[in-house]
Amino acid sequence: MKISVVQFCPIFGDIESNKKKMIQYAQNIDSSIIIFPELALTGYDFKNKEELSQYAFDINSEILSEFRDIANNSDKIIVIGFPEKEGNNYFNSAALIFPDEKFNTTYRKTHLFYRERFIFAENNKGFFVVHYPDFDLNLGTMICYDWRFPEAARTLALKGADIIACPSNLVTTVWDISMPSRALENKIYLAVANRTGTENRNGENLIFNGSSKIYSYNGTILSQANYDNEIVISADIEPKQTRNKSFNEFNNIFTDRRIQFYL
Repeated sequence: MKISVVQFCPIFGDIESNKKKMIQYAQNIDSSIIIFPELALTGYDFKNKEELSQYAFDINSEILSEFRDIANNSDKIIVIGFPEKEGNNYFNSAALIFPDEKFNTTYRKTHLFYRERFIFAENNKGFFVVHYPDFDLNLGTMICYDWRFPEAARTLALKGADIIACPSNLVTTVWDISMPSRALENKIYLAVANRTGTENRNGENLIFNGSSKIYSYNGTILSQANYDNEIVISADIEPKQTRNKSFNEFNNIFTDRRIQFYL
């Protein structure tokens, strides 16, 4: 199975322009899974909830209809960061769009970073894994700052994830120290779709550091992007290789856990 990550610089507030670029990528990338960055359709640094409300929508919106068509017609899974509206709440979410639309769902960011906590609601659905039988794939999702918490990736792995898609708008310079560990300690593939560029909308420059990566289940880098270029990176993965958590005849990273001593 081939997986691809799209690294680019979204234009804040210009959904149509961002969508046009993303549609072209989704149509032309020959991969089973395509992952776009966090809030890829809108940009990141909203000033307040009032501004956010002008851009938020739900997964059944017409805005995502072309992506749904591509997934269905081209047999692709597409993961897209977007601001999700549900009632009076707004979530920093990832749309998981499958060839079979009955699997379509959203993951809502669990750990809100910096000023996000003032405009977005926290995840109210928890972590989950989607088993997509047509690909025999178990797909988990986390978003950006979720990487800081080992429990996030571990929870997804315990729920059976073969791969974690991680749409991101990373501004830190330390994330790639821990990301390989998340893959290694759980024996899962991990795909980080980070954005590039700068936003200055609240009196502060946010500089997004690109460097998107796809990690193997042993923590090695399968493919990586540079700091600031618009690029597609891809890798071939074998999801079934993640499911045996033993690394020798006596040790298994899940069954060897002694959870009674961890808290």
